[in-house]
Amino acid sequence: MARTLLSAAFGVAPYNNAMLVLASASPRRQELLRNAGIAFEVQPAHIAEDPLPGEAAKDCAERLAREKALAVACQRPHDCVLGADTVVVVDGQLLGKPSDAADAARMLRLLSGHEHQVITGVCLVVSGQWSVASQTTSVTMSEITEKEIADYVASGEPMDKAGAYAIQGIASRWIPRIEGDYSNVVGLPLALVFRMLREHAGEISFQR
Repeated sequence: MARTLLSAAFGVAPYNNAMLVLASASPRRQELLRNAGIAFEVQPAHIAEDPLPGEAAKDCAERLAREKALAVACQRPHDCVLGADTVVVVDGQLLGKPSDAADAARMLRLLSGHEHQVITGVCLVVSGQWSVASQTTSVTMSEITEKEIADYVASGEPMDKAGAYAIQGIASRWIPRIEGDYSNVVGLPLALVFRMLREHAGEISFQR
């Protein structure tokens, strides 16, 4: 993507030519930002995404989002860096990305016929200062048969997704209801991100 000033995305003049940098390789997060008309660059953060022992889901999502953003911000100190991390919680169990096909099937069995929560942590780093927040969406999943689980896992779609499913893909057939932000379930709560961007654009002396 061509380098675009962060200010151009909001119609304001820059203080220090800051650009928005997405600290994620997720094609879903990139697509969400593009569809919302938010200009950005991509520079993935390479960190371990494992929860700490006893760590609550919200704390985990926010911590990982912060670690991703800070890892990239060290290399891009003059830009605005956005980090995000999504986790799924069902019956008190925290689900990240599946480690293999068997793990994906295990997660889908846990989700089948139950309501669960999708939590995405978001962190913005601007001028060395970071701000973190998160969004939670409740998702109801219909019962899935063993054959459906096996076929879905074989499709490959679950393998890089928190909770082992993509609401915007094949798994949409099993999701009759959500409560909250749809984009949050895809991987990035756009309304929250845009609100944080506007607040931080002001903090770095963007002028109208």
